[in-house]
Amino acid sequence: MEKAKVYFTKEITPESLVKIYEALGVELKGKVGIKISTGEPGGHNYLKPELIKNLVHKLNGTIVECCTAYAGKRMNLKDHLQTVKDHGFTDIADVDIMDADGDFEIPVNGKHLDVNVVGNHLKNYDSILNLAHFKGHAMGGFGGVIKNQSIGIASTAGKTYIHTAGATRDAEKLWSNLPKQDDFLESMAEAAKSVVDYMHGNILYIDVMNNLSVDCDCDSNPEAPCMKDIGILVSTDPVAVDQACIDLIWNSEDEGRDHFIKRVERQNGRHILPYAEEIGLGSREYELVTIE
Repeated sequence: MEKAKVYFTKEITPESLVKIYEALGVELKGKVGIKISTGEPGGHNYLKPELIKNLVHKLNGTIVECCTAYAGKRMNLKDHLQTVKDHGFTDIADVDIMDADGDFEIPVNGKHLDVNVVGNHLKNYDSILNLAHFKGHAMGGFGGVIKNQSIGIASTAGKTYIHTAGATRDAEKLWSNLPKQDDFLESMAEAAKSVVDYMHGNILYIDVMNNLSVDCDCDSNPEAPCMKDIGILVSTDPVAVDQACIDLIWNSEDEGRDHFIKRVERQNGRHILPYAEEIGLGSREYELVTIE
């Protein structure tokens, strides 16, 4: 298999985000949904509107999200819309909470999941820009484009289904049905693959490696970043771009590197990458192309 190309720039600016997207030479066509995390109130590490604005406008994109499966200010539509407004996203683009009108099932040919339950409005989009903030995560070890496409596009019921490796869709029963860790990680990969299949591959992937906290943007009180910003990576391959981010962390000389790695290893987070490769989501073999 030919190595996937992952384009990389150390510069994290609105202009460099557009430039590195253009380096792919692939056009997202039709109605474009731009999947980000809008961030839990109290947190401040999520990708800021001023950073993504130029690229959103270039694509004439709609910012898309779904409600959470944990109690907070993004679990119901009213609070989520207020959060989106408070964080400035409605100032730069239309925002669509995709499970505002319910959800629907897409097929999964998985070891753990038989279906993925996603926001109903996913039906309205021809292509997706998966624009992820790469960071640590309390449950997954790390979160990049694979998590953004699995947990992120699933509805509340779907998030619960993934987190419990297919045991339940009832968010009230989530915490009493947590599976083995690797089963959860594998379920995320299976869900991400189902979205690729549903969208017929019309997805591009960006990981922004800034504000590198060990905690996710879903945390209302995240730990401060432990590493310096690294850069932006983009690819047509979700496994390759997440693998490249992990490699940049592992090979870093940053004094906060060990703390970040400890979070990933605690949750066996890297397990998702070989499993994602095994099920055909992408390849861990890549060529890193630096854009100045």
